[in-house]
Amino acid sequence: MSSEVAARRDAKKLVRSPSGLRMVPEHRAFGSPFGLEEPQWVPDKECPRCMQCDAKFDFLTRKHHCRRCGKCFCDKCCGQKVPLRRMCFVDPVRQCAECALVSHKEAEFYDKQLKVLLSGATFLVTLGDAEKPETMVCRLSGNQRYLLLEGDSRHEIEIARISAVQVLTEGFPAPGGNVRATGMSLQCTAPGAEGTTQLKLTAGEDASAGRRQSTAWLAAMHKATKLLYESRDQ
Repeated sequence: MSSEVAARRDAKKLVRSPSGLRMVPEHRAFGSPFGLEEPQWVPDKECPRCMQCDAKFDFLTRKHHCRRCGKCFCDKCCGQKVPLRRMCFVDPVRQCAECALVSHKEAEFYDKQLKVLLSGATFLVTLGDAEKPETMVCRLSGNQRYLLLEGDSRHEIEIARISAVQVLTEGFPAPGGNVRATGMSLQCTAPGAEGTTQLKLTAGEDASAGRRQSTAWLAAMHKATKLLYESRDQ
């Protein structure tokens, strides 16, 4: 990929929406697959009461819209301002208690697990019908849109085209058993192609720091695919 193309894919711009300032991709097509669109706000005229506690809105009890779900609430039920990075807000924004809880949980992904994915880890990679695996470093691209596989060969897999994920484990899941992740199997669709291609990642057998990094990467990728499926359902 040329540096010019990479710069175009990662370019950002600052925009103002009714909910606040957002730092969004210069080109919509290059947005993060984990992102969420801003919701349509419930019209004021359709919301005479708080949609949580049923308090009647008046001069003293003002209505506020949750920036994540778009519903109307009083200040008591929608007083928290919480980071909402999946919508690219620059500053924390007002959210109802239920949405704030979800956004707090997602913050761990952006603060910790996303960094693990961007750093990458080493796996034995089997792509499609390859006869033998290849040792490759797997990492997420800076714009979060691609899974980059780099070894003797190089591949890019668009995250949005991952259709199924299975974590590979070994051990005993029964109470008291010890289960550990050993790899991951992903089903991916290719542009203009019928059917899917399987990508299998297998962590090394040693107990070194490299193995721990691979295990952490697998856990982070599993969380990332959950967010991916959630964003598709929005």
